[in-house]
Amino acid sequence: MARTAAEGVYLEDLCFQAQQAAEKAVKAVLIKLCIEFPYTHDIAQLLTILENAGQEIPRSVREAERLSRFAVIVRYPGIAPPLDGSEYDQAIATADRVVRWAGEFISA
Repeated sequence: MARTAAEGVYLEDLCFQAQQAAEKAVKAVLIKLCIEFPYTHDIAQLLTILENAGQEIPRSVREAERLSRFAVIVRYPGIAPPLDGSEYDQAIATADRVVRWAGEFISA
């Protein structure tokens, strides 16, 4: 069941937070492996850097590439149509998978 935002809460802001969580989790893995990375919010680019270093990326984590757009649409309102609850649900679920994966990787 898709969630709806409470009055005054924008799903775009919540999806931005999901993007940030996934981005920071991937960067934590890069740091753990002592791999340098550019200043970017592009999760696809960060995951590719990990892959190029020989790290296998689960398909469920690769799906986080779709979150990168949320790093932009919050900064520039009106460039995309408003989000719906299903997009929010997907963003949260994806970020959760990435954060869990990174946590397991780092603690191993």
